[in-house]
Amino acid sequence: MDDDIRVIPANEVGWEQLQTVLGKRGEAARCQCQWFHVSDRDFGVMPHEERASRFRAQTACGDPGARTTSGVVAFLGDEPVGWCAVEPRADYVRLARLRVPWAGRDEDPADEHVWAVVCFVVRAGFRRQGVGTALAAGAVEHARARGARAVEGYPRQLAPGKQEMWGELYVGTPGMFEAAGMRVVSRPTPRRLVMRRDFS
Repeated sequence: MDDDIRVIPANEVGWEQLQTVLGKRGEAARCQCQWFHVSDRDFGVMPHEERASRFRAQTACGDPGARTTSGVVAFLGDEPVGWCAVEPRADYVRLARLRVPWAGRDEDPADEHVWAVVCFVVRAGFRRQGVGTALAAGAVEHARARGARAVEGYPRQLAPGKQEMWGELYVGTPGMFEAAGMRVVSRPTPRRLVMRRDFS
């Protein structure tokens, strides 16, 4: 991990800085980190302006005294370079409807003491420099500092010999989570893992 990368809660960051990370085109800009927050149907009909408005409220950007925020932002020097979504697992409506987090486990989807890391965005030009790994570590510490009993991630493992397809690894890689102290607790599909860190 690059020692020059620092990760801070999103509420301590300006809205324009966060939007610089998401960019003006592409999936991150379109999604505004709402895919896990709403149902498929609601996401499909939600205007971009509403997605952005919800995201701004969730992050509480520019309000360092906010009680909650929905993620962390990475900086390389003074440049905002990455975003990671991390909140109590119960806040993610879509997670409760997916097979991946729950297959083969006895878990309460409504347990607010377990947090989840669900999304990474790293700006073009700053990839493969350790930003994602720094974000994963920062997200874990963010959850711990705010009282989480545990934090989970749901990374995708590339098939042997295969290259990443565009956007495939927005959920993170096993190596990023392993570097943040998380360990595999289940493998619901051949390429999808559930990784977790419990705080004692």
